[in-house]
Amino acid sequence: MQLLKSLAAAAVIALGLLAHANAQSDPNNTMTITLKDGDVVIELLPDVAPGHVARIRELANAGAYDNVAFHRVIEGFMAQTGDVQFGDMEEGYNPNRVGTGGSGNGNLKAEFSDVPYERGVVGMARSSNPDSANSQFFIMFDRSPNLDGAYTVFGRVVEGMEHVDGIKRGNMAANGAVEDPDRMIKVRVGQ
Repeated sequence: MQLLKSLAAAAVIALGLLAHANAQSDPNNTMTITLKDGDVVIELLPDVAPGHVARIRELANAGAYDNVAFHRVIEGFMAQTGDVQFGDMEEGYNPNRVGTGGSGNGNLKAEFSDVPYERGVVGMARSSNPDSANSQFFIMFDRSPNLDGAYTVFGRVVEGMEHVDGIKRGNMAANGAVEDPDRMIKVRVGQ
């Protein structure tokens, strides 16, 4: 039994390394977010969520995510960002509407998977409608099994999680809303 557990653990590690190697071999599967404390490198998962990865690439390549606030950050849960309509801290930031906007490109059909929501996983934010993800996403601080299979996973942090940990937290009484929030300074794919 112990041998089976050891083999299973080795297989999981090997698959993780292989996935990371694939992200490194195809630069289009790597997204880098520059934060105030340094870069966060995210491995995109086009095999898991092709439509969502395509949207993220499109918005990142257009510069739409640059200067966008981390408007909802909950200790022990996640940091949410990506409201390109109301979250741009250089142009059009609206603290009363941030978290309600999108890209104007239409919503995406859910691409749920069996990838668990654990530390470093990146998922798409949405309303109660499963097919309402658009541009907003979140990075997990810790495991949250209640999200498994209910929100689309499109990536995972492979470097710089310590910088995600440094994002300013929000007010718990206000569902994690952040006053004077941190931002994604620059977001790029394949560089």
